[in-house]
Amino acid sequence: MREASRRDFLLAAAGLPVLAASSRVMEAAAQAPPLRPTPSCPGSASPTERQTEGPYFKPDSPLRASLLEPGMTGTKIVVTGMVLSTTCQPVARALLDVWHADDRGAYDTSGFRLRGHQFTDDQGRYRLETIVPGIYVGRTRHFHVKVQAPGKRVLTTQLYFPGEAGNARDGLYERSLEMRLAKGEGTFDFVVEA
Repeated sequence: MREASRRDFLLAAAGLPVLAASSRVMEAAAQAPPLRPTPSCPGSASPTERQTEGPYFKPDSPLRASLLEPGMTGTKIVVTGMVLSTTCQPVARALLDVWHADDRGAYDTSGFRLRGHQFTDDQGRYRLETIVPGIYVGRTRHFHVKVQAPGKRVLTTQLYFPGEAGNARDGLYERSLEMRLAKGEGTFDFVVEA
């Protein structure tokens, strides 16, 4: 067996800090929260289905990502997702205008309670804080939404809650517009012409 030379020893020792640093990076990566999966968009997608805006839309809603107000009753919910183009690219600065009924099924027709708009971030993401809307005669639970890529046509649609008894009785309900729900959070990705 050959004895290690001073040169061999120094070369091996020089690599130890790199090895230690690599080990720390791998350890930190293992402890980091998992990345959000990429949107389930196969390369091209059909635009989100259009639906009626109904009689309660009001223009000029306030800019806000939270529709919650002091003293408001109802079950809180956070709705998140992305706005994507039909080629599955995130749409930055897309407009989302949301309005819905309160927990008793009534719309505010004189002010802007449970109404607001926001813009997606640079990665096409949005986040809305609000309450679960109530049910009113003839309709199941739903949110009204207008989505518009910058300078493009407005998509008007509605989002629905899975498992609602009223879904089967609502003539406007569309399963493809159901949010995915888990632990007080809903998710939905809109696809628009961009």
